[in-house]
Amino acid sequence: MQELIWKIKPDLIIETGIAHGGSLILSASMLSLLDYCDAIENGAMLDPKAPRRRVLGLDIDIRSHNRIEIEAHPMSNRIDMIEGSSIDRDIVAQVHDIASGYERVLVCLDSNHTHKHVLAELEAYAPLVSPSSYCVVFDTVIDDMPAEMFSDRPWGPGDNPKTAVWEYLKSHPEFEIDKQIDHKLLISVATDGFLKKIG
Repeated sequence: MQELIWKIKPDLIIETGIAHGGSLILSASMLSLLDYCDAIENGAMLDPKAPRRRVLGLDIDIRSHNRIEIEAHPMSNRIDMIEGSSIDRDIVAQVHDIASGYERVLVCLDSNHTHKHVLAELEAYAPLVSPSSYCVVFDTVIDDMPAEMFSDRPWGPGDNPKTAVWEYLKSHPEFEIDKQIDHKLLISVATDGFLKKIG
């Protein structure tokens, strides 16, 4: 993810699934570095109170202790959070409205891992991805794991993010699986999950 963010230089990263907020902090940190490098290259001062690049996190349940920790982090001024289902029409509309103000968008899907939910997220958020940027779908590895590992979950082999990716790609030729990333990563939770928007 660090290499992708550095290469794409997104203005906005959209992440579904916040949990403890670790990936939000990583993304915000990378965006901070990009803004800092831009300031140096342009001979300008970086205004830490008005960051240009931002991270938008969505979660159906942002637990209060997690929100407190995220908002207390030094990178919090780059992070916006929306509580609600990532596939709720009102939430999708809010995200589209926010994304309309940005040029380069990277999307990361990492919430409910059922086929139906991930497919709905792909339909909702993949169109926001900028040409040559990515929609990264996490936990596609579920399809390659033993079913008993997910006995307490509504997803498992045959019903997971990877099956949703394959279904989505059937009708969306503007995206392709970036096999170079798959070959590069010897261990990954996102095999077949790095979807590059062609263009």
